[in-house]
Amino acid sequence: MKAIDMQDYTYALPPERIAHHPLQQRDRSKLLLYRGGSIQHETFASLPDFLPPNTLLFFNDTKVIPARLHFTKDTGATIEVFLLHPVAPSPLIAEVMTAQGSGTWKCTIGNLKKWAEGAVLEKDVQGVPLRARLLDRVEGLVAFEWPAPHAFAEIIQRSGETPLPPYLKRDAEAADRERYQTVYAHHEGAVAAPTAGLHFTPAVLEALQAKGVLTDFLTLHVSAGTFQPVKVQHAADHTMHTEQILVTRRNLENLLQPERFIVPVGTTSMRTLESLYWYGVRLKADPEAPFIITQHDPYMTYEALPSTTGALERVLARMDALQTDILTGDTSIYIMPGYTFRVCKGLVTNFHQPGSTLILLVAALVGEDWRRIYDEALGNGYRFLSYGDSSLLLPRLLAQV
Repeated sequence: MKAIDMQDYTYALPPERIAHHPLQQRDRSKLLLYRGGSIQHETFASLPDFLPPNTLLFFNDTKVIPARLHFTKDTGATIEVFLLHPVAPSPLIAEVMTAQGSGTWKCTIGNLKKWAEGAVLEKDVQGVPLRARLLDRVEGLVAFEWPAPHAFAEIIQRSGETPLPPYLKRDAEAADRERYQTVYAHHEGAVAAPTAGLHFTPAVLEALQAKGVLTDFLTLHVSAGTFQPVKVQHAADHTMHTEQILVTRRNLENLLQPERFIVPVGTTSMRTLESLYWYGVRLKADPEAPFIITQHDPYMTYEALPSTTGALERVLARMDALQTDILTGDTSIYIMPGYTFRVCKGLVTNFHQPGSTLILLVAALVGEDWRRIYDEALGNGYRFLSYGDSSLLLPRLLAQV
């Protein structure tokens, strides 16, 4: 693959163009429509009017958890514990969120120098004591204890704060509990929102149904790694973060329907769908392969790659063999220029940070036009990043589908 210089995927983002708060109405956001190389400006509420026939929209229904926990020491020092991903009693987020009594998480810790390894911090959570013990300073492992029958999800809902992106540079407010969450959020476990979905309202979802647009839901629990900056010159040298995904039998069956025009809502949905193809590739070589997709999988040399249908059928067969309707896996798939899309044909997404892996993903889809799209957005008053405006990207060759 041709070397990718990250300097070619940056742009000047004036600080005042970052949306620090959401609009009062979700679907009043601007929508940049990129279709067949042409660009026009609409409002998000009109999205259903511009989706091609036979579109199947995939939404990420992960739910953001209040992942910031604050403890106060006897000395008055405040320790911030930011939940990253669970370690025990299971690495599966769904299981740990329902755990009662105890659980261990990998965390980032603010004011770590004030917290000795092995020391216990305690706080009162509306009458329920929550204890946190620092197990490993280097790894950031923290063991939590609280009385049963309370589930961990209940504890953090009571005591945690909404984990806003660091670039917003403000404390979370009460309104963020609702607005930094999609209206269809369901499976708890994300520490960042799948922000492309923040624009959808019940009215837009109803309009999609009225237009005959099919919809489906999968899950990728967005990790804090989504904000991880690329600090290397060459994109291929970046270490991609890993995120947990859940896909269902219905997802596979819908994908295998003929002549579906697959459009993911957000980069997280896109990464999940493309990961499904590469899992099918792994299953071709090993029918019992674990559902783990690395950043290198799409760029390895293969004797022959299966068709999209062939790969997805193998994943469905794996479900049959395991006698399950849900597969849980991990993906660190890295989509950058040169990547060949196997499942997705378009994308609904916000406007992303300069020099980020998300810009690389957009450039992989639309080519060099990514810069023209961003220049148009900057020149037309669009709001950027998580609480900003939206785009519908339909590449040139797919414009007339």
